Amino acid sequence: MLVEALGSAVLGLVLAWAAAHRLPHRLPARAMVLSTGAAGALFGALVTRSALGSTGHLVTLVGALTVCAASLSLLLRPAERLRRRSATA
Repeated sequence: MLVEALGSAVLGLVLAWAAAHRLPHRLPARAMVLSTGAAGALFGALVTRSALGSTGHLVTLVGALTVCAASLSLLLRPAERLRRRSATA
């Protein structure tokens, strides 16, 4: 159980770091992204472990990554688009 928790937290941090590195203009502060990634992965591991039991570490880590990616996607802001001005403005 401890290995799954540490592994999922590390995977969540890695995924959050990659998202913050690749999309810095669409995400809030880096500390918020990293903490959301780690918390989402830990929660995902807990939910997967509770739902499926002790099926294996790999299944638990896949569930942790899925919930982590879903929680990080909630932080994304819309991309800035060029706003057209009307002719009367």
